Amino acid sequence: MPTEVEGAFLSHSDPLGEWDGFVERAPQGAVFCRSSWLHAVAPGGFEILVLRRSGAIVAGLPLVTTRRWGFHFIHMPKLTQTLGPVIAPSASESREGRLSHEMALLESLVGALPHADYVTVNLDPRCANWLPFHWAGFRQTSLCTYVLPDLADLDAVFSGFAHMKRKNVKRAQKVVEVREDLDAAQFHAFHSSTLAQRGRTISYRLDLLRRIMASGREGDGRKTWYAVDAAGHMHAAIVVVWDPKSAYYLLSAIDPRYVNSGASTLLVWHAIRHVAGHTREFNFEGSMVRGVEHSFRKFGAVQVPYSQVSRVPSWLAGQAVAWRRRLRRRRSAMDREVD
Repeated sequence: MPTEVEGAFLSHSDPLGEWDGFVERAPQGAVFCRSSWLHAVAPGGFEILVLRRSGAIVAGLPLVTTRRWGFHFIHMPKLTQTLGPVIAPSASESREGRLSHEMALLESLVGALPHADYVTVNLDPRCANWLPFHWAGFRQTSLCTYVLPDLADLDAVFSGFAHMKRKNVKRAQKVVEVREDLDAAQFHAFHSSTLAQRGRTISYRLDLLRRIMASGREGDGRKTWYAVDAAGHMHAAIVVVWDPKSAYYLLSAIDPRYVNSGASTLLVWHAIRHVAGHTREFNFEGSMVRGVEHSFRKFGAVQVPYSQVSRVPSWLAGQAVAWRRRLRRRRSAMDREVD
């Protein structure tokens, strides 16, 4: 395999149609790597490290950057599960050839990373190979998500739900009506209210949600579902985004007064049925929080590990680990509500 590759950076202000086409074709190319998503979650604050061979992109890694307190951070943006790396598939028919292709491109990507005081990236589950990051001094943490990998047979999907989840769906159908397209401001206000009832505050801004909801491209989708009872009380609301490869359960909010109505489960089932006509799988965007994990598992989903890799100077390591853990707990506890 030729090894001559050239590294370059695409700016947020550059035309990114070529990059989006590469993301669409590559196995690890998730909706989070598309330029429309990056513009929504990190407006003016991202660049894309790309490798080219004979002028064509063969690998890439979006980088969201922030400068604060005199430090340069490369980090994960809010409401974003993973950011690549995105790698062109190998033409080799042998296992060794495909792995060597992957290793070479990953090593070149890692070697071309810009200097930063703190770097953390969540790797796509379809990129299980983090060895080149390890060799470059990165630490790895295993995270878990839950995925329904095949939405072709919805009867089989529903049969795979735990009895409790199927019961929730049937109970909620008698209590609430499912409606679509709650706008971003209404969702954000409802989510803020449900968290306030638990003594918490929301961790993402309304303008971020607005940009995400407006960021879809052809073949992508962003949609809300919400459940309302006969008295007009909203029990729950969810946000799901998708592209042709996968749907992602981005946000959920449940009014604590109606946590036992089963409305959230019913909304997830409606979302699954809708996205089945547009994509192949449903990713619950997992959680390391016990209660959230338990709920997602009950949908009959498959546990899928993915890696978080980080590199930080030793003097900052303890503070960075604590900071990352606080952010992860905040994200899981505040932005994900389940019944």
